[in-house]
Amino acid sequence: MTRSHLEAALRAYAERFPTEHLTVTRFLQLVEAWPTCLLREYMPGHLTASGWVVHQDSDSVLLTHHRKLDKWLQLGGHADGDPDLPGVAVREIEEESGIGEVTAADLRGVPLDIDIHEIPPHGDVPRHFHYDLRFGYTTPHRLPPVVSDESHDVAWVPLAELDSYTDEESMMRMRKKWRALRRRV
Repeated sequence: MTRSHLEAALRAYAERFPTEHLTVTRFLQLVEAWPTCLLREYMPGHLTASGWVVHQDSDSVLLTHHRKLDKWLQLGGHADGDPDLPGVAVREIEEESGIGEVTAADLRGVPLDIDIHEIPPHGDVPRHFHYDLRFGYTTPHRLPPVVSDESHDVAWVPLAELDSYTDEESMMRMRKKWRALRRRV
């Protein structure tokens, strides 16, 4: 993914979700620092990529109980200089769960969701922001996930039960977007 490709994807996202134009503007401002914004050392924030992975038959989403943040979230992580952000999301899904067979949802190159969230200070890393691009994926197999050292747990969570795992606004927003996408297919 090049800078111009990412900018085009963000503009298409803004057209699809016009109420999120302020978030898109902040993303575009960060992307001006290309390729520096792909590095976790770039402060006050940097790009990350994550995957909203849904088992195609059971309508369950793959979530991790993140060790540092102590929250149930989608799987994802730092770009670490890699401009292939959908590829980063797939790499993180496999690293954090052992699930390797995922297929990108047909979103025409546009992320399912974008989010800017604060990361509290940890060790010698100061407070900063993750500018997270969230890509939608499906998988035909509901394999038992493997828990990595970055998580307390990894689980398949029925979308209807998501509220009992998290009250994160962005997680509810992704569920709503995913359901709307599935109705269109």
